[in-house]
Amino acid sequence: MNGASGAHRGAAVPGARRRPGRWLWWAIVAVGYVAAFSLLSAALAAGMPLSVAYGVWAAAGVALTAMLSAVFFKESLTWLMGLGLALVMGGVLLIEAGGH
Repeated sequence: MNGASGAHRGAAVPGARRRPGRWLWWAIVAVGYVAAFSLLSAALAAGMPLSVAYGVWAAAGVALTAMLSAVFFKESLTWLMGLGLALVMGGVLLIEAGGH
C-alpha cells in the first residue's frame, strides 16, 4: 500500500506518462550480451590471439560501461577515471605488441 493515497503499487495513475518497463532494459542487456559473445567468438575464429581478443573485449566493456553510465545515469567521469581507462587500453596494446 502507498501510505497517503492507499493505491496499490503499480496501479495506473490517471494522466501519468508511462515509462518503458523493465522488460525493455532486460531486452537491451540480453542483446548486448549476445552481441558481445558473438563478436568475441568471431574475433577468435578469425585468428586473433586469445590474450588480445579477451583484453580488447574486457577493456571495451569497462570503457563503455563508464561512458554510458555517465550519459544515462549522470554519473561522474573524472580525469582520474579517464586515466584509468587509458591505462587499461594501453595495457591491451602492450599485450598485443608483446605477442609478435
